[in-house]
Amino acid sequence: MNAQKIIDLTHVVTPQISVSPYDEPIKLEQYRNLETHKNNDWRLISGMHVGTHIDGPGHLTESKKLLSDYPVDRFVGTGFLIDARDKKIDVILLAQVPDQENLIVLVLTGQDKKFGSKEYFTNYPVFEPDFAQALVDHKVKMVGIDSFSPDTYPFSIHHLFFEHDILIIENLTNLDQLSGIKKFKVIALPLKLIQHQHE
Repeated sequence: MNAQKIIDLTHVVTPQISVSPYDEPIKLEQYRNLETHKNNDWRLISGMHVGTHIDGPGHLTESKKLLSDYPVDRFVGTGFLIDARDKKIDVILLAQVPDQENLIVLVLTGQDKKFGSKEYFTNYPVFEPDFAQALVDHKVKMVGIDSFSPDTYPFSIHHLFFEHDILIIENLTNLDQLSGIKKFKVIALPLKLIQHQHE
């Protein structure tokens, strides 16, 4: 029986975590302690676009659909790694993608090695339109990348993916550890948050 290896693809959340110029720093603080309150507890204040996260359609469109509206199995599935290090991220890289729907395609660029630097957020590799369209044609259910974004303003790739209900995982790390692994499963469960609307 082969032991399964678990590879963590997420950045660690700390008060010092690098955030984009569009986001505020997070706050992580202890506000209850055993001596005074008889228990320990901490408070986290953070934007939802910090660290490793999933972009859903409500991020850049008028859609009211939240990540919590998706069934849990939407965030789990067969993964496929594309090694795009030092390469143009175009349709040529998709030649080996299996003819299978609902894949979770992860794109390794090596940009995660620059996480924490200003350059990480200002000079990053992006998807070519033909690459993004081919992923849509493959009917993938999620696309992940080890950088800040798969595109730049006006974020046409984001809009294309959201039009086809494809979720985007951003700021992944350690994708290089998947190199050479032919079969793997991705489990990318977001926090189950619901903001109730009051009439």
